[in-house]
Amino acid sequence: MTGVESPLRLGTRASQLALTQSQHVADALTAATGVPVELVHISTYGDRSTEAINQLGGTGVFVTALRDALQQGTVDLAVHSFKDLPTSPSPGLTVAAVPPRQDPRDVLVARDGLTLGELPAGSRIGTGAPRRVAQLRALGLGLEIVPIRGNVDTRMGRVTSGDLDAVVLARAGLARLDRLSAVTEVLDPIQVLPAPAQGALAVECRTDDTRVRELLAVLDDPTARACVAAERAVLAALEAGCSAPVAAHAELAEDEDGAAELYLRASVTALDGSDGVRSSITGPAVAAESLGRELAAELLDRGAAALMAASR
Repeated sequence: MTGVESPLRLGTRASQLALTQSQHVADALTAATGVPVELVHISTYGDRSTEAINQLGGTGVFVTALRDALQQGTVDLAVHSFKDLPTSPSPGLTVAAVPPRQDPRDVLVARDGLTLGELPAGSRIGTGAPRRVAQLRALGLGLEIVPIRGNVDTRMGRVTSGDLDAVVLARAGLARLDRLSAVTEVLDPIQVLPAPAQGALAVECRTDDTRVRELLAVLDDPTARACVAAERAVLAALEAGCSAPVAAHAELAEDEDGAAELYLRASVTALDGSDGVRSSITGPAVAAESLGRELAAELLDRGAAALMAASR
């Protein structure tokens, strides 16, 4: 007996970004608990497919294989980009930790250091997300939106090659890959509101695995968890998948009595950018999910369902 604890097996997608995110979680967990963690690469349907994001068959295409590995005991925990998770829980699994969140905003990576407003009409902008497509079109800048897939380097390479004038990406991914120097503009949420849970990670394990749940608790950030809970409650109440043109962004602050207060914004935009609804709500952070449902109900009252139906 050496006394060395056997490593936890962390399931992860094999993309550079997924591996970077998962290694960050593994290192943080080992630093906090002393328990070694090894990465287990798992291929998902979303990684293997070359179809456009909105044609991949709904939510879960990047997470089903990871969840299957958890259920089967092949791995002990899995790290997901939280925005990829379906809003309905998976039986027998729990999100045991939401680590501190990266900046959730979108960014522009454009030729010649240009900003969105400086790109001339007709410029070719690459994005695979219907939410971004809808919001960019709604700005009325006369941009040509080009559907793209691939990892961060593949997408940015289409700008440096001259094939595209710009791409829109999540700032969080570039931050984790140490590629923020390529950003030419961080997009204001007033123009382009982020996806629900963008920039957040979800660390999932089996519900009955008490040891792993207790170990992961040290990584959980209450602020990130509350904000993500509110944003995903909007998505769930709208019955919209993660590829729908729905955006939501929550922030926490203290009210005058020092209690945590949550400010939540959300929007639904027609895919052609011709119409949209947007609203906001403020309330106690402890009521994050109910605030999300209340805001979704207001969006539905104002026509969100028709906008989503037309975008399918």
